[in-house]
Amino acid sequence: MNNNVENKKLSLVLFSGDYDKALAALTIANAARDIGVDVSIFCAFWGLFLIRDPEKMTLEDKTAYEKMFDSVTPVGPEELPLSKMNMAGIGKAMLQKMMEDTETPSLTRFLNGAIKKGVKFYGCKMSVEVMGFKEEEFIEGFELITAQDYLKDALNSDMQLFI
Repeated sequence: MNNNVENKKLSLVLFSGDYDKALAALTIANAARDIGVDVSIFCAFWGLFLIRDPEKMTLEDKTAYEKMFDSVTPVGPEELPLSKMNMAGIGKAMLQKMMEDTETPSLTRFLNGAIKKGVKFYGCKMSVEVMGFKEEEFIEGFELITAQDYLKDALNSDMQLFI
């Protein structure tokens, strides 16, 4: 097995807005950075919920539909539901307690770790526009790109994952 990871690149697509799937993406991203792999995460549609900054949300210059959409969607990583067994939030609370008991970092800590380690976070320009989000509503360091830009990045990667 070749353990040389020098100049390797991982490209992730995060399409899911689920807590556990975002946790999986960030676990992989952090682990890859720990072994020296360059990592980018392209967040599209529901995946954008992970990187919305709760302190930067605005309703200014939004249509009625966009305002209604904002009022019923998660803001920031800790508001994401589980993909399975959410049970109106009880399942997620159980998972978070189990994570705490095993000293597993929260989703927010995984996200902050990825940011500090230099994971590049991209948002799908079309998804942001369709969902009525503003570029300034996202985490610092986030970059808005097109699907074509993502494909150029992914085609130059050694591994691509879709979550």
